[in-house]
Amino acid sequence: MKFAGILQFIFALFLSLLSSATLAAESSWPSRPVRIIVPFPPGQGADIIARLLAQRFSTVFGQPFIVENRPGAGSMIGTTMAARAPADGYTLLMGGTSALVINPALYEKLDYDTLRDFAPISNVAALPMLIMVSNSLPINSISELIKYAKAHPGKLTYGSAGIGSAHHLIVAKLARMADVQLTHVPYKGSAAPMTDLMSGRIDILADTLPAAMPSVKAGKVKALAVSSLERSRYIPDLPTLDESGIPGFDAVAWSGLLAPRKTPPEILERLSAATKEGLAMPDVQERFKQLSMQIIGNTPIEFENFIKLELDRWRTEVKAADVKVE
Repeated sequence: MKFAGILQFIFALFLSLLSSATLAAESSWPSRPVRIIVPFPPGQGADIIARLLAQRFSTVFGQPFIVENRPGAGSMIGTTMAARAPADGYTLLMGGTSALVINPALYEKLDYDTLRDFAPISNVAALPMLIMVSNSLPINSISELIKYAKAHPGKLTYGSAGIGSAHHLIVAKLARMADVQLTHVPYKGSAAPMTDLMSGRIDILADTLPAAMPSVKAGKVKALAVSSLERSRYIPDLPTLDESGIPGFDAVAWSGLLAPRKTPPEILERLSAATKEGLAMPDVQERFKQLSMQIIGNTPIEFENFIKLELDRWRTEVKAADVKVE
């Protein structure tokens, strides 16, 4: 019994020392540079958001926050890298819709699990999509698009950033709800389909406001509707799909900040608070306005609950679209 008591004492002392060391590590964080993995190329919306936050975090926390672009495989390369990183607060992920909530429904096996491997920090921005058509088409509204598509089944083509991308699923949902036949033309990435829409090689494209607005404002393509349930403050005269005869249509991409799942809660809370404060700064808000991105900035719990809902939403959309990937 005495020996057992000694073992219990040693074990309790060990736990106490371990806890003290952990608390000390958390309180001194960050003591070296922190990387933010962006699973997209430089210049895209998530990359711009990450760099705005990195600049803010570097000032607040007194250490460099470095954006590391790791694009490829439908954003799965960078996302997998973040999932496998040590949960010490020195690796973060600027994650988004495709990798975190669509891919789990598309692929039977992934190298990461969204809920198991990631700790949400804050959903940073909502990215509604514009439904656009080529200027070569005699179409200026969703009702005209539906009428034309019904008169020419399968003739109209729509581009996307790839099979199972948000660009693909949103137009597939539109076609299904409107009961029309459209032909999907998948690309590798989102830049090429916009180029082909402007030249008339494809007829329809859904893309986020930051990516689409320059071409829309320049008159190179025609925007017919926005994919969110409410109109965008950045293009308020454009109706929603719900207003355009597709009742209840609501599908929005998003971009948020996460960390490996076992990252200490204190660090997550500090990052969440710094994100919210940074998003409230006038210069950051002005930059988001220029990019036509809607600021969110919610809490880790709110973001996690949102992700769970999104996983269910996109699982339903993938099944309804009968999307197959190899």
